[in-house]
Amino acid sequence: MATKAAARPAYRCDECGLEVAKWVGRCPECQAWGTVAEAGARPGLTVVAGPVSSAARPIAEVEEQEARHRPTGEDELDRVLGGGLVPGSVVLLAGEPGVGKSTLLISAAAKIASSGRRCLVVTGEESAAQVRLRAGRIGALANELFLAAETELSALLSHVDAVGPDVLVVDSVQTIGSAEIDGAPGGVSQVREVARAIIRLAKARGMATILVGHVTKDGAVAGPRTLEHLVDVVLSFEGDRHSRLRLVRTVKNRFGPADEVGCFDLTDDGIVGLPDPSGLFLSHGVRPVPGTCVTVTMEGRRALVTEVQALVTGSDVANPRRATSGVESARTAMLLAVLQRALGMPLSKQEVYAATVGGVRLAEPASDLAIALAIASTSRNLAVVPGLVAIGEVGLAGEIRPVSSMRARLAEAARLGFTTALVPPRCRVESVPIRTVEVDDITDASRRAIPPL
Repeated sequence: MATKAAARPAYRCDECGLEVAKWVGRCPECQAWGTVAEAGARPGLTVVAGPVSSAARPIAEVEEQEARHRPTGEDELDRVLGGGLVPGSVVLLAGEPGVGKSTLLISAAAKIASSGRRCLVVTGEESAAQVRLRAGRIGALANELFLAAETELSALLSHVDAVGPDVLVVDSVQTIGSAEIDGAPGGVSQVREVARAIIRLAKARGMATILVGHVTKDGAVAGPRTLEHLVDVVLSFEGDRHSRLRLVRTVKNRFGPADEVGCFDLTDDGIVGLPDPSGLFLSHGVRPVPGTCVTVTMEGRRALVTEVQALVTGSDVANPRRATSGVESARTAMLLAVLQRALGMPLSKQEVYAATVGGVRLAEPASDLAIALAIASTSRNLAVVPGLVAIGEVGLAGEIRPVSSMRARLAEAARLGFTTALVPPRCRVESVPIRTVEVDDITDASRRAIPPL
């Protein structure tokens, strides 16, 4: 007599929810490591009507004041937040270790406390004495700024009950754990449940909350993907350790624009906002030199004038080196192929180096023309025409394609004293005090930007 086989246990990924028949170390769907665990039995869900937190009202009668921004005192941080922190909102600030997240937040917390709002900072990575030492060094001390060092969720909730803050800062969410949740602090289950508990608390109290998060090797926010969906705002804190420039970029914002960027200068005395950072990305050389070209990139809705430098030199190896800093290596390789095909430059046997000034990263295609002209300039050992900026995307056939926000780009270049701009064809921008020269392809652009001696 045949017997019915016992039901095999199912395993589910905590990251994406995929169910598999057996345990695997890496989820085959989202490629996350260590997120697959045995799924318990899921009985049928029966829900009955229960009490409501507040009665439903016509939308016109809902008070808008509850979603008003309140400034933090850090102008550049307020810029990326859309005007400040909204009561009850939850912000996730993620960045690499040592980039300056804690310094920025302790400075902002002190300014919030100085304005009369009570602020509580809970640190799980440092002791209270270490944070106090940093705050004293940068002048971030205030009577309404409270500090606690905890790694247990229940203790964090007790501190919130005792202090009653208007703003809560948790540094970081990966270090907070609970004995009632399976797994070690920082694990997928711990981070998700801890974040949910803090978010429920923030919404119930109308308390603006900032969660500091870690990032993975590829720059993504560490922890479960649902963490980014749970919070209201996601900010990415970027910067090179060897550079003073720091960028706070909006990834998600339910209360404002999701394409803003704030610029900061990290010094020994603290972190300072840079309302006009364009000058940081120019070398300010006395005379033009081969291998440099200036472009205007859009970081959010802010136009930044940026200088690109390139160096082409001979090589005696079979595979010449291509190295980049601040520009995409794949796009640079494409531009090298276009230059070799369109202008006949023998770049396949030469080493090529390309970098930006000041540590800024150029990711948008509008910088293609400047990168290509910088490489052509150093290859010919001829400098680009003084006072010139190049804006445009370069196609595989060498054509120059139009880009967005051209008026803002040209206005910023004119403000910094540039007199001529190479732009894509049919780019009609009026009332901008700079001479525009339309170029159809990379050959035309090279002829106008790098005239022969």
